[in-house]
Amino acid sequence: MQLEVAAAAPEHTSALLALFERTGTPCHCQYWHFTGDKNAWLDRLFHAPDQNRAAFIESIATAQGELRGVVALHAGRAVGWMKLCPAERVQKLYDQRLYRGLPALAGEREGVLTVGCLLVDEEFRRRGVARALVAHAIVLAGARGARCIEAFPRRSDQAGPAELWTGPFSIFEQAGFEIVSDFAPYPVLRYTVAGISP
Repeated sequence: MQLEVAAAAPEHTSALLALFERTGTPCHCQYWHFTGDKNAWLDRLFHAPDQNRAAFIESIATAQGELRGVVALHAGRAVGWMKLCPAERVQKLYDQRLYRGLPALAGEREGVLTVGCLLVDEEFRRRGVARALVAHAIVLAGARGARCIEAFPRRSDQAGPAELWTGPFSIFEQAGFEIVSDFAPYPVLRYTVAGISP
């Protein structure tokens, strides 16, 4: 299967919106930016998904060269998406009870990229799309001078697709990410860019 993988840019917006629509993903990758509580988030998903859609469009349009994500395209259609952005853009993730105060996440945070979520069109799952997204994320991190990439996959043999929205553990492990915190089933993984200390 021929895939084109690239940093998300304004020209990918329509294809990515179509991916979210096909996969029934009304969050439009906005959860880590939403400031309300869980009930408010659920209300927005069910009653105001257009707000998430608009926020996603604005995020891509105003990135001005800063990473927002990685897109995988097949024959011009987006078949995969991975949120990849500077760690400070997703502080809500790091403030989660499981990760808040972890020694592995302390210290200098400049140059840290974070994988916030990973979505693959059901028709294209188990065909290397997620691997291609992660591999390109590593290339982008090196090209942009990032020190490392952090990922937060769920590690479980019984996890279904709905529970793997932060990406499959095995994909990151095979790409060279190392476990820096192993609180099961929610480990923290990190890929250190060659020659740059985390």
